[in-house]
Amino acid sequence: MKEKTYEKERTFLSPYAKKSWESAGRLKEEESCPMRTDFQRDRDRIIYSKAFRRLKNKTQVFFAPDGDHYMSRLTHTLDVCQIARSLARCLSLNEDLAEAIALGHDLGHTPFGHVGERVLNDLSPYGFHHAEQSLRVVDFLEKDGQGLNLTLEVRDGILNHTSKGTPSTLEGVVVSYADRIAYINHDIEDAIRAGFLSEEELPKEAVRVFGRDTSKRINTAVSDIVSVSEGQPFVKMSAEREEALKELRTFMFESVYERANKLIQGNAKRMLETLYAYFTAHAGELPPPYEKADAPRATSDYLSSMTDHYAISLFRSLYEPREGAV
Repeated sequence: MKEKTYEKERTFLSPYAKKSWESAGRLKEEESCPMRTDFQRDRDRIIYSKAFRRLKNKTQVFFAPDGDHYMSRLTHTLDVCQIARSLARCLSLNEDLAEAIALGHDLGHTPFGHVGERVLNDLSPYGFHHAEQSLRVVDFLEKDGQGLNLTLEVRDGILNHTSKGTPSTLEGVVVSYADRIAYINHDIEDAIRAGFLSEEELPKEAVRVFGRDTSKRINTAVSDIVSVSEGQPFVKMSAEREEALKELRTFMFESVYERANKLIQGNAKRMLETLYAYFTAHAGELPPPYEKADAPRATSDYLSSMTDHYAISLFRSLYEPREGAV
């Protein structure tokens, strides 16, 4: 029963951890589970959601690559989850809360990676940001429009997982770091595999600080955060490694992400703009639960939910002539 979990938290968690029984609750009250804590229930709800399953066919950086070992949004999410759990465990924070936030942090990502996000941000009068959309997914779109009714702590962590966010829990800060550590390092690995990058091009100071291979860099980052933050009311890196992580991130944006985006930008932009125009003009064709909002919002919700291949298939079914067509 969950009382055993509560007792373990009382005994082993840091005084700065968010205890399961301290949750501020949900948007809608509901009966609690006799076996699972609220954070454990949130984790399970996210794992069984449709949005989570779709992550396996959404672009991380390289669209439809030749090879089986490139990252998708799903494999990235699992990486973030693993790093977040390791950090939470070492810092005696709430692993269940960190895991739930990590599993849900990218549920609102668009097809075609950040290219899709930029296009929808330009098209929608509401703007578009994947963290805000991830929260919209769990609040309004999942379970046929009922939402998952997650705890306020998990919702806060999802909304604030980016480097500009300010999570209200240390577990949320852990996920924010885990996200950056995961995508920077595994995107380097993918870029080298794709021929976009060679190890010799990596910033020399960042390599000196973190190490040359993926495993070493991740281990160094995690160890640094633990050594600086253990027993403290904060989670952060040392100044030297924080600066080196920023240098790696800037390098990746300039040397890899922008180049990769340009390869798919034209086609992805054309498809999403065309689909956006079609569904804002034919809102009655939007499937549930997307039809519940006004046309621009509903169309953004629908398009952002799509996998890369579904968006391409839908575009082709609407606009490319089929064999035998007159």
